[in-house]
Amino acid sequence: MKRLLDCLMVLLVLVAAPAHALIPTITEEPAAEETVAPVEQTIATTQDAGSDDRISERIQGIFAELPSYRNVEVSVAEGVVTLRGSVVDPDAIDRAAKIAGRVSGVVTVENKLQRDLSVEENLSVLGRMSGIADNFMQILPLLAVAFITALLIGVAGYVIAGFSGFWNRVAPNVFLGELLRSAIRFVFVVGGVLIALDMLGAGALLGAVLGGAGVIGIALGFAMRDTIENYVASLMLSMRQPFRANDWVVIDSYEGRVIRLTSRATILMTLDGNHLRIPNGQVFKAVILNYTRNPQRRFDFILGVDADDDPRAAMQLGIETLAALPFVLGDPEPAARIEDVGDSNIAVRFLGWIDQEKADWYKSRSLAIAAVKEALETGGFALPEPIYRLRFDPRTGALPIGRSASLAEEAHPSHPSARAQPAEAVEHDVKPESEIAEMVEKERRGDGDRANDLLDSGRPVE
Repeated sequence: MKRLLDCLMVLLVLVAAPAHALIPTITEEPAAEETVAPVEQTIATTQDAGSDDRISERIQGIFAELPSYRNVEVSVAEGVVTLRGSVVDPDAIDRAAKIAGRVSGVVTVENKLQRDLSVEENLSVLGRMSGIADNFMQILPLLAVAFITALLIGVAGYVIAGFSGFWNRVAPNVFLGELLRSAIRFVFVVGGVLIALDMLGAGALLGAVLGGAGVIGIALGFAMRDTIENYVASLMLSMRQPFRANDWVVIDSYEGRVIRLTSRATILMTLDGNHLRIPNGQVFKAVILNYTRNPQRRFDFILGVDADDDPRAAMQLGIETLAALPFVLGDPEPAARIEDVGDSNIAVRFLGWIDQEKADWYKSRSLAIAAVKEALETGGFALPEPIYRLRFDPRTGALPIGRSASLAEEAHPSHPSARAQPAEAVEHDVKPESEIAEMVEKERRGDGDRANDLLDSGRPVE
């Protein structure tokens, strides 16, 4: 009976004792942030013989597999682990305490590790650099092959783009030919780089480069918006050819003769002989008036006849006078129309046509104004200045106008009966002004940069 009771007592003790106090095992514990790793297990009241040695051997075995802890000494007493020594990496100090604290049976960790500040140990980066150098020497043959491949592809692109005569014949103009050649060079160079990176297995680098290039391209696009707009406008103008060299044009409010069209701007020579450079982006969007395309050009001017005169007779006399001028074309015929009725006169607009290849527009208009004015005055029509009429009360005495009124009546009869015939045509110099045109041609002949002129006389004008 006594033995039976002793056996029962032993069984009860075994059942009540915690399992981890009897069997040393390694358990997973949460990572600790402090130097001393807390252990959540219950500390046993007794310890098996040789437990400290097993813990020490286990920790030393783990550190032996980690090069950073080759100088770490481990000692264990009553489950307390003490770490001594030095490490190069400061982060390895806390990491060592966490590793030791995860071993089952460890009560606590006394971390006495220090950072090794010796020059010899910290210069170990040179050893790593030596390893990188060794790897580079191993990959050098493949790198050389990739470089040669990219170089050959790029050279092939430059050779193909070098057939300028062929591309100039294919493209509508020199500007587009150069654009095609640049595009071919760019495609071959970029293609060669991509193939070389693929040979080196640098796919991730390739993606990063392309992504960075896309971001940079967007940023440059916003920053160089005006420059890109001018470049595209130059391309469109070179294809459309809205004018020829030496054409007399008005672009928005700018007037002059065209010298050349470049890849950035349209260059005019004003009628004063000055150079005017207009960005192609503005030219492409502008309203362009070309006086040279049609040699026939109309001039017009306004003369005012007295309100008491017959405007129809004045119109007829002016038309006959214009028709008699040698520089005025008979087809289309001269014309006249009443423009307005003012306070003291009737405004009549006279119109005539000239051939700009034979007569200058400004000279012709000036002589036509003088001829019609003289004909109207000779024919008895008054060309009055503004007149103000004053009314007086009937009780006021008669104004002493006297002799001045009769003189005015004699000079300008109210109802001319005999109209004078149009004045005989007088020879005047109405030859077209050629100074500006000759200056433009001289500059174009003496310009060594004519290859950059996008105006092509062989292409149709829009």
